[in-house]
Amino acid sequence: MTAFHHMAAMVRFIVRQDRLRLFIWMMSLVAASVATASSFTSLYASDEERQAMALTVDNPAMTAMLGPGYGLDHYTEAAMMAHQMLMLTAVVVAVMNILLITRHTRAPEEDGRLEMLRSLPFGKLSPLGAAMIVMTGANLLLALLTAFGLYALGIDSLDLQGSLLYGAVLGGVGLFFATVTAVFAQLSESARGTLGFSFAALGLAYFLRAIGDVSSEALSWLSPLGWAVRTKTYVENEWGPLLLLIAAAVLLFAIALRLQLVRDLDAGFMPARAGKKESSAFLQGPLALAIRLQRTTMISWLVAMTLLGASYGSVLGDLETFFSSNEMMADMFASAEGVSMTEQFISMIIMVLTMAAAIPALLVIFKLKAEERKQRNEHVLARAVARGRQLGSYAGLALAVSISMAVIAALALGLTGAAVMDEQIDVGQFVGAALAYVPALFVIVGLGAFFVGVFPQASVFAWLYLVFFFIANYFGELFQFPSWLMQLTPFGHVPQLPMDEFNYAPAGVLLLVATGLFALAFLGYRRRDIQG
Repeated sequence: MTAFHHMAAMVRFIVRQDRLRLFIWMMSLVAASVATASSFTSLYASDEERQAMALTVDNPAMTAMLGPGYGLDHYTEAAMMAHQMLMLTAVVVAVMNILLITRHTRAPEEDGRLEMLRSLPFGKLSPLGAAMIVMTGANLLLALLTAFGLYALGIDSLDLQGSLLYGAVLGGVGLFFATVTAVFAQLSESARGTLGFSFAALGLAYFLRAIGDVSSEALSWLSPLGWAVRTKTYVENEWGPLLLLIAAAVLLFAIALRLQLVRDLDAGFMPARAGKKESSAFLQGPLALAIRLQRTTMISWLVAMTLLGASYGSVLGDLETFFSSNEMMADMFASAEGVSMTEQFISMIIMVLTMAAAIPALLVIFKLKAEERKQRNEHVLARAVARGRQLGSYAGLALAVSISMAVIAALALGLTGAAVMDEQIDVGQFVGAALAYVPALFVIVGLGAFFVGVFPQASVFAWLYLVFFFIANYFGELFQFPSWLMQLTPFGHVPQLPMDEFNYAPAGVLLLVATGLFALAFLGYRRRDIQG
């Protein structure tokens, strides 16, 4: 037990560090779940309206995105909640656990803080054990708050057993990915590597589940997210897949503890490759250094965006059959003259893919803030490198990443769709629809540069804004949000090709806004102090 010496003190230390962060995460997730469930009662007041919605979401594209729908023949508010929100919320919970476990395992070890703590009478396994205890408690609390919050709404179909299972699935997914991250924290030598491997595992789990839900049940059972949706929450309430999640999490935690016990501090089982004694001619400027530092992350995201686009493209062929046999869907989309129903679905998927492309772009621009926080940036600026050139290198790279990620995802979508669709759509239309969102992506990158240059401590608001415009634009039609709310986001001003015609005026305004944000970013970065 000496390996867990003073673990209780470490638990208190972590809770004190993250009490506000955990509170924001959990309250946001609980509030979103409760507010969504409550909105269903007003949006779909009758059985006929809910059944109409069931016909709308019962197609391969939505199955790949949200998981298979259960209870579609009697689409109550509860069945609607489990189908449309469980998968997306579970992914967000997984992200929360990945970020926080990395923050309290590999990150302090990489920064040297863990070495200082280990000089005190703390056991070798105390930090990892404490981090897992805190996250287990957080996931349990999230599960209970979500369950009782949904049950407290008093909606007939949101019964207590289903609500408890809904909350438990969220907590189970979170616990599983917390232990996955704990294992990768032992394998990788850096926090960046831990995050990269963990998010890759999450992406693979989503990809396997998406493909499996559409084409092969066996593939879905290879994914923990596939186990989550197969609890058939609020419909059949099967607890077996949840127990499988928890058992896998316990096994992964035991593996993480064993690896932590046998490895040296600061070491990893996948050590970094030794670098060259002399730098190449390519590493002669800040842009080359920025690319070198983030090449693994960018390549990983490029692969992920390609797989994401291909996964959506693989179901486009089935949409033709679905739409041709569904008279109600034909009536719903009859107003879009000259545009097929498949093209309307494609425009929605393109919007989702371009929103996803904003994530690696923000990661690139915020890497400069991370380098500054770790006191590495001052070594570059101490040489003949102007601050504007340093920020410009990261900003330019982020802009290039945003465009390339959007284009590669659209290209994968188009090429895969062309292979499975009977009536093929020109691949150039997919790419053109993605390029229409470039001005909006520039605004997001400009906002990230603004926070790096002016308010680096407030950069979390860029991520919150990204979440906001995803909710506003993706769920806007579903929840009947007012049009002005969607206009608060740059994506709300982009025409959805090929349904709409491209309008140069909104694109020009978005580019002017992005230019203004970049100008403020460069001005602020030249004037503010470098953080130590």
